[in-house]
Amino acid sequence: MNKKLPIGISDFKELIDSGCTYIDKTLLIQEVIEKGTKVALIPRMRRFGKTLNLSMLQYFFEKREEDTSYLFKNLNIWKDEKYREMQGQFPVIFISLKDVKYLTWEETFQAMKELVSQEFKRHRYLAEGSLLFPDEKEDYQKIIRKEADLSLLAVSLLRLTEWLYRYHKKNVIVLIDEYDAPAHAAYVGKYYETFITFLRNWLSGGLKDNVYLERGVLTGILRIAKESIFSGLNNISTFTVIHETFSDKFGLLESEVTKLLQDYGMQSKLSEIRSWYDGYRIGSCEGIYNPWSVLKCIEANGALSPYWVNTSDNALMKQLITQGSEDLKADIEDLLKGKTIEKTIEEGIIFPDLENSPNAIWSLLLYSGYLTIDATPSYGIPCRLRIPNIEVAELYKSVILDWFRKSINENKYKLLLSSLITGDIDTFSQIFREFLLSSVSVFDVPAEESEKIYHAFILGMLIGLKDTYEVKSNRESGLGRYDVMLIPKNPKDLGIIMEFKKISPFEKTDLETAVNSALKQIEDRHYAQELLDRGVDRILYLGLAFEGKNVLIRHKFRA
Repeated sequence: MNKKLPIGISDFKELIDSGCTYIDKTLLIQEVIEKGTKVALIPRMRRFGKTLNLSMLQYFFEKREEDTSYLFKNLNIWKDEKYREMQGQFPVIFISLKDVKYLTWEETFQAMKELVSQEFKRHRYLAEGSLLFPDEKEDYQKIIRKEADLSLLAVSLLRLTEWLYRYHKKNVIVLIDEYDAPAHAAYVGKYYETFITFLRNWLSGGLKDNVYLERGVLTGILRIAKESIFSGLNNISTFTVIHETFSDKFGLLESEVTKLLQDYGMQSKLSEIRSWYDGYRIGSCEGIYNPWSVLKCIEANGALSPYWVNTSDNALMKQLITQGSEDLKADIEDLLKGKTIEKTIEEGIIFPDLENSPNAIWSLLLYSGYLTIDATPSYGIPCRLRIPNIEVAELYKSVILDWFRKSINENKYKLLLSSLITGDIDTFSQIFREFLLSSVSVFDVPAEESEKIYHAFILGMLIGLKDTYEVKSNRESGLGRYDVMLIPKNPKDLGIIMEFKKISPFEKTDLETAVNSALKQIEDRHYAQELLDRGVDRILYLGLAFEGKNVLIRHKFRA
């Protein structure tokens, strides 16, 4: 009988005790120790194992009344006596901010008081006896009762490390999970500066020049700019997805996925699962799978679905893309065609910069898992970025479809596509003109913009045909490169070749001349050859000439 899958279990002890499948990442402990950095910030994508890994660190290091060494005895870290001796030897603080997502600062402040109170309760033995002075006991009780004011809460992390050291005579390990989770909510709720100021004071108190600190490990999705939070914190090292350290400790490796599929009798699914959920790269470590999607796919008997992208509303990502510049939309088009793009990645993100800085947007998409690096970047060289896999590509396609649904109702959109593939070009032309005019708010097309903007617009529109047609663009066929080709999956259906021409106000030509030139180019360069090679005999040539928001469409059927 197969072991239970650990879906939704982020407590390491619960996972081991319940006999769940565990992919051994305990050598993270060795790397945390050997790396030697006082405080490690490890940003990774959501649902890539951050909380479980921090929980594992807690159960390994924390000095407890009960013996927890049995949790590790069959795992990799236990093979080295040097590390075995460190198990259960340190006081540990573990606080997760992953659920602190409120629309107001007042609610966030209450949530922070609740979280800190819970951790103080876990160590309430400190307030017993004469370890603490009377005023310290009073502060301790205020924090437990959630009566701490802003200044007391801001120093609570520092105070707890001091009192734990005083009791245990050992320096303290501090683990903070999803430290940046409240920052997005603060940005949306317009109290970003207030929250960041508090977070800076709280973390700096516990981590900066703290003589009671043994090690600190923070996880999150983003590395919020050092100037915002970690100002003056010179003992922190950041290990993002472009760094080597910890590169194989989050997410699943090909060997780990292969073993999982063997254990569950699903080896035959490896190729499909690789296409859907593999493709991430961290540092020079290639072939990293999304663990959440792999486990959900196994649970569903191999059914392929966008499990990871459906665990979040993806609202910020969609907003940034739909409101982005035309260059950004054109870059997304290239990414959807399987190309890589080169961008400068900012290691630190300040949320307000997302509105003005194109590089900040690409950094957010990379760190959030919507893009991945294609090669290990060299210092000062732009990163090559790509979409990691089918699952994420499907999300981009859905965002593009949303652009069009904002511009035209669903019935007209379906009529637009059906009239195209049945060769009713009069109807297609009429709706397409309306479509182009009404979409100005989501796809601004200035007269001076290049032809690629119209290209991106049409490719987005054609995503609705992906079940029955293969949509190709800028591919060689015959004696040149066509703009867009619709290849029917059933060779008896209509094949379509599109050629675009754009004219500017400065050109001495008109739409009629341009559209005729487009049709002639399709014929002269024998673009139909690829369709003929696929056994498609019914072929439509479609010329589209654009001038700003005006379009003229002409067509002919291949004789």
